[in-house]
Amino acid sequence: MKTNSATFFKPLFSSAILFLCCTGILAQENTLTVDWSKIKATSKTTPTLQVVENPMLHKNSPIHDAAFKALEALHADYVRYVPWFPYPKMVVAEIKPPTKKETFWDFSYADSVMSDFMEATKGHSVVINFSTTPAWMWKNGDDVKYPEDPYQVFWDYNHGTELKDTTAKQIADYYARLFSWYTKGGFTDELGKFHKSGHYYKIPYWEVLNEVNYEHNMSPRLYTKIYDAIVTALKKISPGTKFIGMALAQPDGPEWFEYFLDHKNHKPGVPLDGISYHHYSSPLYRDQKLDDYQYTFFDQANAFLGKVRFIESIRKRLSPHTITTINELGVILGRDTMPDNYWNLAGAMYAYLYLELAKLGIEVAGESQLVGYPTQFPDVTMINWKNGNPNSRYWVLKLLLDHFGPGDKLAGTSFNGADIIAQAFITSKGKRILLINPRKKDAPVKLPMETTGAAVFYVDVTTGENPPARITLADNSIMLKPFEVAVIELKQD
Repeated sequence: MKTNSATFFKPLFSSAILFLCCTGILAQENTLTVDWSKIKATSKTTPTLQVVENPMLHKNSPIHDAAFKALEALHADYVRYVPWFPYPKMVVAEIKPPTKKETFWDFSYADSVMSDFMEATKGHSVVINFSTTPAWMWKNGDDVKYPEDPYQVFWDYNHGTELKDTTAKQIADYYARLFSWYTKGGFTDELGKFHKSGHYYKIPYWEVLNEVNYEHNMSPRLYTKIYDAIVTALKKISPGTKFIGMALAQPDGPEWFEYFLDHKNHKPGVPLDGISYHHYSSPLYRDQKLDDYQYTFFDQANAFLGKVRFIESIRKRLSPHTITTINELGVILGRDTMPDNYWNLAGAMYAYLYLELAKLGIEVAGESQLVGYPTQFPDVTMINWKNGNPNSRYWVLKLLLDHFGPGDKLAGTSFNGADIIAQAFITSKGKRILLINPRKKDAPVKLPMETTGAAVFYVDVTTGENPPARITLADNSIMLKPFEVAVIELKQD
């Protein structure tokens, strides 16, 4: 008996489609589901940023006004301000050692940016870190030939690995005077002369030095001794100030945390209010392309998160009341020209780290940094150093700050598909869903039915230096563009 093959196979093909749909293989592909009744965690995490002292932030800079306007618009807490060593005369308040007849205190450069920073962050908490110690306080530091031009970059200031005053009193006295300049209206110098500042800032957090496992190549023992001396001196001036320690660059092992977080290694009464450390992803090799960055950066971010989990186990064991501030997060390419869509990829990586740190109970996730430019890590800037416009990294941070914060509930969230990162939140403003596309390709996502008609705020490769764009979902689906970060704002019940 002859049979039409098309007729014969048609029922079988239809049955196969029915089977796939019924088993969910097609129907559920790239589908997001949310169980709002299942709370996985409560976020403690504040998304924020660091501001690094450099000439682009001084009043004679063409982007000065735009940069500080952008900083003010974030309304962020825990904003970290770091005057550091590439510009010694800007950030070291006593660049020369005192003699029997005179001292050399000079805040004229430091005050300029500090005052603008404090004004732009008024009403919000800040973390101040004058991280660079006078080189003359260190053995072999007297021979440092820093530029007389305060705006000339100089990378060789941090000489010496041993303090001349092994008690650390000299360095503690330096910071006590600097701190008093900004909080008590002035200070009395080594020769008994009073220097009036007129500054009475409230500084809620003071971070003690920066990347100390690199700068001066300190050991945990030496740093802890310096930390105790400085904190003891500053605590007498401002009992309400809290202190953050270490600020480690790329934490490589447990030794620092095991030593510093052990209260037995500190003087009695010295608080361990917080610790800090950093992470930067980077290319695996010089000529790596953006198509590979999308994997490399997130792989390194995941390796870093593994370190965070390990460090948290140490902290919880030794000093459970100490908070964790991971206050430098970014990507360093080591180049002055960025490939297309780089800022979006870096922004997506930060959004991912913020989300994962929220799951881990970390208190602060700080993006680095407000302004960078050639010679000053242009690859981590959040502001275009040529025109002062915020880039996509800035707008991703703004998107997170506008929608998420401490106290948010992380609801049960699952995504049946590849690559897309998703998390539902119950916030004080209502239900939100954070979506992150870490890949350089469009990605369709099927959403819960309740998202129909919801507003979506997003940063992607089309938004550029503009604020997050907004659309309204016509149905329960969305197409995420490459490296897009989106927040779905569900209608109130």
